[in-house]
Amino acid sequence: METSLTLALSNLTSPPVLAFALGILTVLLRSKFAVPAAVFDALSIYLLLAIGIKGGVALREAHPAEVGLPMVVTLIVGVSIPILAFAALKILTPLDRINRGAIAAHYGSTSLVTFTAALLFVESSGMIVEGYLATLLAVMEVPGLIVGLVFARHGAEKPEWKPLLHEVMTGKSILLLVGGLAIGFVTGPIGYERVEPFFGALFAGVLTLFLLQLGVQAGSHLKEIPQAGWGLLVFAVLFPLTVGSLTTLLGLAIGLSSGGAAVFGVLCASASYIAAPAAVQLSLPRANPGFYLTASLGLTFPINLLVGIPLFVWVASSVSG
Repeated sequence: METSLTLALSNLTSPPVLAFALGILTVLLRSKFAVPAAVFDALSIYLLLAIGIKGGVALREAHPAEVGLPMVVTLIVGVSIPILAFAALKILTPLDRINRGAIAAHYGSTSLVTFTAALLFVESSGMIVEGYLATLLAVMEVPGLIVGLVFARHGAEKPEWKPLLHEVMTGKSILLLVGGLAIGFVTGPIGYERVEPFFGALFAGVLTLFLLQLGVQAGSHLKEIPQAGWGLLVFAVLFPLTVGSLTTLLGLAIGLSSGGAAVFGVLCASASYIAAPAAVQLSLPRANPGFYLTASLGLTFPINLLVGIPLFVWVASSVSG
């Protein structure tokens, strides 16, 4: 069995993670490099559709009894995580209710890119991952956002729920992911074979380009870490690692394979930095982006890439034997 150090080094030296590090380095060197916005949007569209279509094909092949329990557990976990995050932030930081709720919304939601990197790492390690986990990603995306905003609403202007829900449900991440799931479910394995050379074979390369730009974005928020305070730093590092480890064990308990449980742990440990910022800006305009973007993108995202993914794989492999 690979040791946790071997797993960490394997993820650390993978092209996507190295590209992320290169993006941070360009900022530290004060380079003006950036992936063009139109290209970055195209890459994100590709990743969302690729994950969705592949997940839809797997969902069609799965028995309803196999998917039912994981979906229920995912909903419960999706509601619980922002509650725990809000409570932990109250203990660790002096942040007001608005900013605690905004950050909790980010951690209650999910990160497609972290999830994608975990899939790539786990599958390249030869482990089996249930394809319907992409469905769980879509299921968890919205409840955490709503719970975080509810916790913050007493300290902020009353949010307009109708436009907020419309923004979340019709946002790029949900629309393309759910649409991809529907396409994959309808077309099935035979239809997927026709597009697999594009959505399958090129996947790792596209992810590498995407993470290059995310490294640039994360690097631009590094200067905001000191003003966020040490409490937020501790939260952004320890909270996802703790939640991810516990939910990896929960994944094993509900019958997921060791690879599937590890990816489920990553899903629960990740923090949104695409859908959540848009929703928070709409509902909580007084929340400080320097806090929630620094925590989710500048700290938790790289911690999950470098430490979280190999840690959760190690936990799942050690427990399952």
